Amino acid sequence: MVLATRYFHSNSRRQADEQRDLVESIAIWTESLRDAVSASSGLEQAVLATEAHCPKNLRQPMQLLVASLRYGSLEDGLRRFADDVAHPTCDFVVAALVTSARHQTKDLVQLLTHLAECARSECHLYLRIWVSRARSRTSIRIINGSVVSFVGGLLLFNPSYLRPFIGFEGVIVLLGIGVLFTIAITWLQRIASVSIPARLLTGRESQL
Repeated sequence: MVLATRYFHSNSRRQADEQRDLVESIAIWTESLRDAVSASSGLEQAVLATEAHCPKNLRQPMQLLVASLRYGSLEDGLRRFADDVAHPTCDFVVAALVTSARHQTKDLVQLLTHLAECARSECHLYLRIWVSRARSRTSIRIINGSVVSFVGGLLLFNPSYLRPFIGFEGVIVLLGIGVLFTIAITWLQRIASVSIPARLLTGRESQL
């Protein structure tokens, strides 16, 4: 049980770290795009200019976006980019870019600034959520360690106490306890997991 709990906690921590890193990369790219929009003559040129300084975990989707602009439209390329990144924060940025490409909005720089700030706030939110659950995870480790130590002590120093569990009814009771522990660990794992909101753009055929 202790090993299973450690696995769930490490898996949840890895998931939270991956999501935080991805959102932070989206924020960095959005800020870079905002600066490029201010300095370039068009939105497509601004997107191309961000490839050189794209964050590592967005590099492959960005390369595919740049390649698609050679033979396709900017809107189609941005939608493919959103599908490749597959995160709702990126969907908001892409939606802003597609809307700007369609209607030539004048406040794109301000909008990208706001989206970058929201993305960075989301990064801080992931961190606060993880820190707030640290006490619960520590308590769970203490409880599991106490249970394992108690059972191990009984096996070593007082095995007669566990003799009633050797029979059929005892095995049934132990199975019931094991099922309850499994349910508890699964429930705690679901609490510790980071829920990702539904995406705004669910496919290239979606309409803004």
